[in-house]
Amino acid sequence: MKVAVLGAGAIGAYVGAALHRGGADVHLIARGPHLQAIREQGVQVLSPRGDFVARAPATDDPTEVGPVDYVFLGLKANSYASCGPMITPLLHDRTSIVAAQNGIPWWYFHGLAGPYAGRRVEAVDPGGEVTRTLTLERAIGCVVYCSTEIEGPGLVRHIEGTRFSIGEPNGETSQRCQAFSEAMVAGGLKCPVEEDIRHDIWIKLLGNAAFNPISALARATMVEIARHQGTRTIVRLMMEETVAIAAAVGCRPAISVDKRIDGAQRVGEHRTSMLQDLERGKPLELDVILGALVELADLTGTEAPTLRSVHALADLLAGKVAGDGPGAAPRPVAPAAT
Repeated sequence: MKVAVLGAGAIGAYVGAALHRGGADVHLIARGPHLQAIREQGVQVLSPRGDFVARAPATDDPTEVGPVDYVFLGLKANSYASCGPMITPLLHDRTSIVAAQNGIPWWYFHGLAGPYAGRRVEAVDPGGEVTRTLTLERAIGCVVYCSTEIEGPGLVRHIEGTRFSIGEPNGETSQRCQAFSEAMVAGGLKCPVEEDIRHDIWIKLLGNAAFNPISALARATMVEIARHQGTRTIVRLMMEETVAIAAAVGCRPAISVDKRIDGAQRVGEHRTSMLQDLERGKPLELDVILGALVELADLTGTEAPTLRSVHALADLLAGKVAGDGPGAAPRPVAPAAT
């Protein structure tokens, strides 16, 4: 099995290192000092489960890798539409794309029966740009239950969690999913193949949609948010509204809101990915996490006042990070397209 990790950052480098340790033919695609360190010293993983080093080939030029069986997409979702030149050299007719993204994926309504079958979520796939780059038939859903951080070039700190749930958009248990799962397990990770990967998407989104934007707005860790009575109340309201939106599109997450909050609190002094991006001056991954929820609320006629309010505040912050300035007009959330 030949795997390319496109975007070998905190999660991508960790997954690539694990797959390499398990015997897969892994190629890491990174850039800058991080790439140089990986080339010289390999990916160094620091983990409570045991430290290890993986010396997988690394490059910033996908043409050096060539076509692969799987692309593990470690890029942030807001860069999917522009990743065509990087991903095209990695594809053959049967290449699968395992997208380890947060939030609502671009393929969400692909293969899903019901009144919204085949619709496009504009916040995630504006004008269909992502679908043109990452064709729906290649997509394997992936939900990450794992926290990692880059501590330095080539150095990944694994904080907790090793589960990467995967699944087909149409709910089939496919051979390609089984094969990828086996490779992940061989590398020491958990990788269950789920019949309903959307259920996992909503379970993860319950936490991301609430904790990520609040952490960026308040510059707070997950445990700080959960312990503060005011922000804990806001998190609960956001989660309850998210559950209502999920139900409106046919999914009922099998977890209580309080259990989800308590689980996030147990992660401890963890800075969410959105807070890390804010601190580094990078674009915030807001559209797929919160913008898509507001769009789905509009689509289904679901009330979501708290989500809308927090989204407005976070969208203003995202515009300032992107250099739009405090006087910039808010970015509109368009209705879902067919």
